Parts: sequence; C-alpha cells; structure tokens
Amino acid sequence: MKYFLIILFFIVVIGIALGFYLKPTDPATGDLLIGLSLMAGFFVLMPAFVYHRWKDRSVKDYMLNKENIMKMHDYQNKKD
Repeated sequence: MKYFLIILFFIVVIGIALGFYLKPTDPATGDLLIGLSLMAGFFVLMPAFVYHRWKDRSVKDYMLNKENIMKMHDYQNKKD
C-alpha cells in the first residue's frame, strides 16, 4: 500500500506538471490532464492515504469521553 501511494502521488504530480506544460500550446489537452490528475488525487489518492493511515487505529482513543478528559486533566496536573 505504501508503494502504491508513493507511485500514485508521483503520477498525479507529473500529470499536473505535464498539464501546465502543455496548456500554452494545447489548452484543451492541458486542462483535461490537469483535471484528471486532480480528480485522481482527490478521489483515489486521498481516500487511500486516509485508509492507510487509520487502518490499525482505534477511534475510541481520539474521542472526548470522561476517561480521556480525566487523563488530560491528570497530565496537566503532572506538568505543573
């Protein structure tokens, strides 16, 4: 998954750069390439990245419940 994300990121960046390079000579192709690259970045790369980063985590660790509030309160008291 890590290598898929890296390769897809570089493909998106190269596609956007190539689109801006082609835009002065062929505006339709340049705009199409930029648009497709951005769509791939938003609809494929970002969800894959978010899934990759959150797949082994527990959402309960990041929820603000009474137990976590007490942990934060105890941590602040230890710092002082």
